[in-house]
Amino acid sequence: MSVHKKPIKKITTHQLQEMKNRGEKISMLTAYDFSMAKLVDASGVDVILVGDSASNVMAGHETTLPITLDQMIYHASAVVRAVERALVVVDIPFGSYQGNSSEALRSSIRIMKESGGHAVKMEGGAEIQESIKRILSAGIPVMGHLGLTPQSIYKFGTYTVRAKEEAEAEKLIEDAKILEECGCFSIVLEKIPADLAKRVAEEVNIPIIGIGAGPYVDGQVLVLHDLLGITTEFKPRFLRHYARLDTVITEAIGKYVEDVKNIEFPNEDEMY
Repeated sequence: MSVHKKPIKKITTHQLQEMKNRGEKISMLTAYDFSMAKLVDASGVDVILVGDSASNVMAGHETTLPITLDQMIYHASAVVRAVERALVVVDIPFGSYQGNSSEALRSSIRIMKESGGHAVKMEGGAEIQESIKRILSAGIPVMGHLGLTPQSIYKFGTYTVRAKEEAEAEKLIEDAKILEECGCFSIVLEKIPADLAKRVAEEVNIPIIGIGAGPYVDGQVLVLHDLLGITTEFKPRFLRHYARLDTVITEAIGKYVEDVKNIEFPNEDEMY
């Protein structure tokens, strides 16, 4: 007699920790609007990140820096209304937490109250530990982010792989341990050597989610529009296109335009 496990109705930070403990990989994707978030959630993704990458893929900015807290709350609210299963994590945007821990707490509270999100994500290590502790003291779960940190792009000046040198690698490991000690429930590692990511995943107890960090971590995250091939200019080595919707969409719209011009849409069956 086979025994079927009941599907998890709602993913929580506790369940993510249990997934790491038993060696089950965690899937994570971005979403920024109701319709796409509904599809992502129905597909079985564990974590949906309302990323500040909305600045790029939704608004067309070159970096993530221009997006505002109000805009992040708008996107997160739409996503939360669509989701039934996944844990929804919301990026705190640039300029909304770097000033001091009080500002970080205010921004996090606004995100949680106004969007209904389940957790926040912020970039940095030791330099933001005071803010992390302050946010956690209000009962708000925090996901960390180390390695390539897009909000600091003008500091680094490049999107190349981070922590290739020993000093930076050791600093990253130290920061990961600090984030765990502060109480973060998970950490995203972006664009670092796979062996270093593996070491972090082994040396800290919380789930480590990779993007361009190899297969030895506890889960993976990608930007939805990149995965689906809607955006095609971004072509890093770690990205896999699971579809090429750019072609599908442009061909469908092109056929619609043709049918309208030729008075073939709407036809008799499509009229009242």
